[in-house]
Amino acid sequence: MAASGRPGGAADGGREATRAGQRVAQGATGRAEAPGPGEEPQHEPHPRHGGERIGRPREGGGGRSWQRGGEPGGTVPEQSPPHEGRSAVPDATHAEVSRAAAGETAGAQVPAPAGPPPARSAHPGESGEVAAARQAGGDRLRFIGAATRRIARGIDLDEIVLGLCRATVPTFADAILVYLRDPLPVGDERPTGPVVLRLRRTDRIPEEPDTNGGRLPMLPAQPDLGPAMGGSAAELAEVQPGGPLAEVLRGVRPLFGEAQAARTALPELLGPDPRLPGGHRVILAPLRGRRRVIGAAVFLRRPDRPAFEPDDLLVAAQLATHTALGVDKAVLYGREAYIADALQRTMLPDSLPQPTGVRLASRYLPAAETARVGGDWYDAIPLPGSRVALVVGDVMGHSMTSAAIMGQLRTTAQTLAGLDLPPQEVLHHLDEQAQRLGTDRMATCMYAVYDPVAHRITIANAGHPPPVMLHRGGRAEVLRVPSGAPIGVGGVDFEAVELDAPAGATLVLYTDGLVESRIRDVWTGIEQLRERLAETARLTGPNPPPLEPMCDEVLDMLGPGDRDDDIALLAARFDGIAPSDVAYWYLDPKAQTAGQARRLARRALARWGLDELTDQLELLVSEVVTNAVRYAERPITLRLLRTDVLRCEVGDDVPQLPRLRQARPSDEGGRGLYLVNRMARRWGATRLSMGKVVWFELSMPPGVQRR
Repeated sequence: MAASGRPGGAADGGREATRAGQRVAQGATGRAEAPGPGEEPQHEPHPRHGGERIGRPREGGGGRSWQRGGEPGGTVPEQSPPHEGRSAVPDATHAEVSRAAAGETAGAQVPAPAGPPPARSAHPGESGEVAAARQAGGDRLRFIGAATRRIARGIDLDEIVLGLCRATVPTFADAILVYLRDPLPVGDERPTGPVVLRLRRTDRIPEEPDTNGGRLPMLPAQPDLGPAMGGSAAELAEVQPGGPLAEVLRGVRPLFGEAQAARTALPELLGPDPRLPGGHRVILAPLRGRRRVIGAAVFLRRPDRPAFEPDDLLVAAQLATHTALGVDKAVLYGREAYIADALQRTMLPDSLPQPTGVRLASRYLPAAETARVGGDWYDAIPLPGSRVALVVGDVMGHSMTSAAIMGQLRTTAQTLAGLDLPPQEVLHHLDEQAQRLGTDRMATCMYAVYDPVAHRITIANAGHPPPVMLHRGGRAEVLRVPSGAPIGVGGVDFEAVELDAPAGATLVLYTDGLVESRIRDVWTGIEQLRERLAETARLTGPNPPPLEPMCDEVLDMLGPGDRDDDIALLAARFDGIAPSDVAYWYLDPKAQTAGQARRLARRALARWGLDELTDQLELLVSEVVTNAVRYAERPITLRLLRTDVLRCEVGDDVPQLPRLRQARPSDEGGRGLYLVNRMARRWGATRLSMGKVVWFELSMPPGVQRR
């Protein structure tokens, strides 16, 4: 085709083709123009990798056009959607490119082709500049997609910030500085005080290559950026209200370092003399979360690397937006993890008591690290008469709600244990409490009371897996305990059984998370637990295995896929109290009973070789027995226990507990408990179902071997 005779026609056609190619590249990549200084920032849609179109179709006028992402209302020329045999580029654009490539002038006419157009390539006659623009747009989309996915993979704060640094350096920038508010606000929390930004992390490409010609590994936190990128950075920056940095952060939009607003804000952030590279080699991007600005990121490039382009502001905006939202998510997750840890510490005992005649050990494992608490609990509660209540329970589920219900049931169990109710009565009242909490509040529970003097244990069960008894010779036995119905069912009677608890035996109470999983049923798991306990006992021979290592061995039976639920484990080693260390009497409530109690106590101490405690014990026994005789109607009980301390217990049928008070000089009585409080190592009073027990302990004299 002949060229037009107008001078400069070829050059004009080339410029027209270039402009047409730029329009095509914009329509294909969805690139939005950088908003002006006075415009509000536009939120970019989440980029997709591959060759998908950015934007959404708009119907109207009988045709369909594509709205470019990032430009509200901006469209590419109206066209039909591409299909097989036709180009995806508008016909008018192809005509412009063809005319420019052929050297046509603006006034030349192009004859219409006869018949349907032949199949053409996607972009015939596309110039190298247009192809480069298209390739650059695609590369940016792919980079944004990969970077945002890497940032989104992080859960905690350090992972989010590290993901930004690793995705940015060296692909997008040679160095990055990430500043976050200190402290970071949580959710709807309104921060008070001045806004302070702390340098959370920096990353950069090392200045020099290593001996092999490759880059040195990137360092995690390194304020020194090197002389080519401004030297060191400030650790703290206080944002002055109404100052340049505050205005930039309020504007949300990333800015080049050469912009007037950024030039005045960067010294406030990085220090008075940042010495940053010239040209478009610095981008200041505010980090804005869901409700407020939470920090800023500074991207830098070396002088020997190509400067940032205007489209890179959009890339920085996407990176900043995804990072800020991820930081918000991480802060909320951190707060929930803190609440979960605090709830766990509150709901479970900090330490186990050390009652006489029994040693205890426990373990608790949550279902997963992301769910720190659940509905499993354990407890050991000292009871009158040197007895101890052992409790293990499991509320269905392992959520915060289950943990809250567990806390209420555990508190109820402690209160009922303090009343010294039988195990079956404790479960009955727990069942009533669970029904009051809600119709769907279900739990299983095992409640056992161990008496070290009688060497007996009484157990009641509410739908819980049976306990395992490891005897001294190494035999492990699954105890036959009535299963019962779970707590919360209602209208069910619970049954208690009394079993022997010989000295040296170990009782193992646990929740179903230890023995049941997706790959094994509960009875298979119980048999594996019994075998593991027997194997552990064989390692120590005739002596029972130590409690703490034994608990670790039990937990080691869990495989990689066995942790489906919370696990609570409570092990009790029964030492008991030998009959020779116990003295027990029934005394009639008479005026002479106090003297009789003194004589009996003195004989017991002489038999035990504890004559040094005679005067002290006689005085305290006389005061406590006198108080019991004054109000009792039935025989009272006096019991002395010799263990690591000397314990005295006086029981009567009066439910009212004694109260310590300061007697006036004119009072004839009221000083007995005052003497007990001053002279005894410890003392207390416990209400029973048929009265009460007042007890006190005396320390053993020096030189006496502890039992």
